[in-house]
Amino acid sequence: MTEPLEKPGMPPAALGTYRLDTSPRMISPHGVFISYQVNVDANGNNIVGDAANEPSIAVDPTNGNRITIGWRQFNTYTSNFRQAGYGYTTDAGLHWTFPGVLQNNVFRSDPVLDFDDTGNFFYLSLLVDTYCGDIWRSTNGGQSWTERSPNGGAHSGDKEWFTVDKTPTSMGHGFQYQFWTGFFACDFGEFSRSTDGGATWQSPVNIPNDPDWGTLDVASNGYLFIGGNDEGSSFWCIRSTNAQNPGVTPTFDQVTTVNMGGSIVYGGAVNPGGLAGQTFLAVDRSGGPTNNNIYMVTSVQPFGANNGTDVMFVRSTDGGVNFSAPHRINDDPVNHNKWHYFGTIGVAPNGRIDSVWLDTRNAANNTDSQLFYSYSTDGGLTWAPNVAVSSSFTPLEGWPQQNKIGDYITVVSDNTGGDVAYSATFNFNPSRGQHEQDVYFVRVSPSGGPTPTPTATASPTPTSTATATATATATATATATPTATATATATATPTATASTTPRPTPTPRSQLTPRPRPTPRPRP
Repeated sequence: MTEPLEKPGMPPAALGTYRLDTSPRMISPHGVFISYQVNVDANGNNIVGDAANEPSIAVDPTNGNRITIGWRQFNTYTSNFRQAGYGYTTDAGLHWTFPGVLQNNVFRSDPVLDFDDTGNFFYLSLLVDTYCGDIWRSTNGGQSWTERSPNGGAHSGDKEWFTVDKTPTSMGHGFQYQFWTGFFACDFGEFSRSTDGGATWQSPVNIPNDPDWGTLDVASNGYLFIGGNDEGSSFWCIRSTNAQNPGVTPTFDQVTTVNMGGSIVYGGAVNPGGLAGQTFLAVDRSGGPTNNNIYMVTSVQPFGANNGTDVMFVRSTDGGVNFSAPHRINDDPVNHNKWHYFGTIGVAPNGRIDSVWLDTRNAANNTDSQLFYSYSTDGGLTWAPNVAVSSSFTPLEGWPQQNKIGDYITVVSDNTGGDVAYSATFNFNPSRGQHEQDVYFVRVSPSGGPTPTPTATASPTPTSTATATATATATATATATPTATATATATATPTATASTTPRPTPTPRSQLTPRPRPTPRPRP
């Protein structure tokens, strides 16, 4: 690992130096599951010659028909220059509008989206030249965005994640918490907090053990939990009980070493220029028996193996003091030539856990991939049989001068299913002789069936009661899940989408020069 995940690259191409053609947007069915292309033009068509990856999704908890996705938008695969793309839907993902990017011709990357309990969307975007980030807000379902913090005003670094406290009874209700890799920081530190919806951010502080490549979430009692790793086999769950108190500088009072059953992989066969997975942490806020359970998922290379990855899950029922033994979610026979990568999770308001990942189990070449899904209704003790929810695609084409299809995918869960954003290469570009990277949306659910229209429901009020005693991971038989029937070839169907006028481009302000820092550990 010799370089950061993000690095300054070439400038934007001059106008007129490339021409983008169109083709019908891709609608890719796989059995009962249907993936819809998100990065389409104003007429709802595929943009031939662009590239898009690293999608992050947000869903309005008051109206599940309103969804937005942000991604790294490469206007042409011939350039490494990328911008903060976004798209939105008002019909639960059947049709998408891609108005443009947050700022035209501004080199941005690492999009992370989240939402609050009232339905506001937030977009954290990294300015690659300085590793500084800023927060944008949408109050109309992702149709337009307003910059909350000045350019670079959210501190940040590569790779950054953030979360919003969505619990009305929490002292930190509405607070935003951000965590990034300290060696590639905008200025210093690894953690920052905003108490005013992302407009201003406190001076950064350090996190014990300098964790990398992980996410964070808030329990119903306002406690903040961070999951991260050391780029190898060490993983931690780190707690702050006072981050919710606006009157103090956050500190971290509990650090728990977690066994995830293997090591993080960079440069694997399915994603040579990127990661095979990051550490995803999520907290149950259902108010039921599993309330405040802490779950961690990541794709790791198992101990003793020298190839391939598995999606591994652990849980804590005692506030992060102890964690279960790692449990392998992918249920295919152990084969270290297979890759189960980009594993991630979402926790529904009713406590169900959804997990999705990319998977090569059905590929003779061990690289062609499908999106797979499983779920648990008993706090992660048992998992439903795995189901393929997408057709097969190659992750090794469409690279926009980066040898990767990104570093992550994301899912947001509700009481009936999960909304997934992922990158795939279903579209074929005849002029290049390759498939191209695009962003897709698919709805997954335990019941299977066509993509449903979610019904808006009020979120239950979480409680801060003590969680149940930790229980060893069981191997009981999971509830059967309908098996999707493979479709040999994805079907392209053109669907017109209304045009939306992009918002005016703000003028970036000058940035502070990051201070010199010690020689970093080897990095991707």
